[in-house]
Amino acid sequence: MPGIAALVVRRWATKEGFTDAGLRLRLKDGWPYYLAAWLGPLLAAGATVGLAALLGLWQPDLSPLNSLVPGIPGWAAVALLMLVVPTLIPVYCGEEFGWTSYLRPRLYDGRTVPSVVATSLIWAAWHYPLAFTGYIAFPNVIPGLAAWTVSFLFQEIILTWLYMRSGSVWVACLAHAGNNMVLFLLTGQLLGTGAGLDTLVTTLLPTVPMAALSIWILARRKLTPPHSSGRPAAEPCAATHPA
Repeated sequence: MPGIAALVVRRWATKEGFTDAGLRLRLKDGWPYYLAAWLGPLLAAGATVGLAALLGLWQPDLSPLNSLVPGIPGWAAVALLMLVVPTLIPVYCGEEFGWTSYLRPRLYDGRTVPSVVATSLIWAAWHYPLAFTGYIAFPNVIPGLAAWTVSFLFQEIILTWLYMRSGSVWVACLAHAGNNMVLFLLTGQLLGTGAGLDTLVTTLLPTVPMAALSIWILARRKLTPPHSSGRPAAEPCAATHPA
């Protein structure tokens, strides 16, 4: 729905078109960010379970990964997930085309920090109904939604960084797919199913490595494009609908 909304506004409401939508792949210049978007969620998952072990919340045991894909050992299931994630980019392009590519640059005149915070709050609120439909079950809804909101904030900082530095919305889509299908899936399997930690804890723990990276991004003033403005450089684009 965010992608459809952005499409309708770009094409028919404002008629501004898609030249600043970041629809080009930009593989030549953006490959380091594609690599970071692909491997980052796996590294964050490792940091998350490492933190859980350090805090005494998890006894290192990777056997729960064996049940990810029946009949496939855990290491192979993780490898398969990593191969599948890039194919899921179209599934997540709607949100990134709507939130990160269109909405965020147009809030607060594109000023990065306030626009990122506002976008993350809108993105989080858009997900809140899922906490009442069985998609995610928090032991206490209010603290759960607060933790979820914080998670969305740090995710949006990272997604905006990847988008702005690469100039391609597809990098953010890849990272979004990895967050859902690698970071939260693996940590949920190991810490939730395997260690019995509740959903609030398994939401907060992955937020720690994302917060660390976000602090580095902000401290190093990385929330700027390698071009000039808060949006990717304008470019002609034959495609009009990424989804």
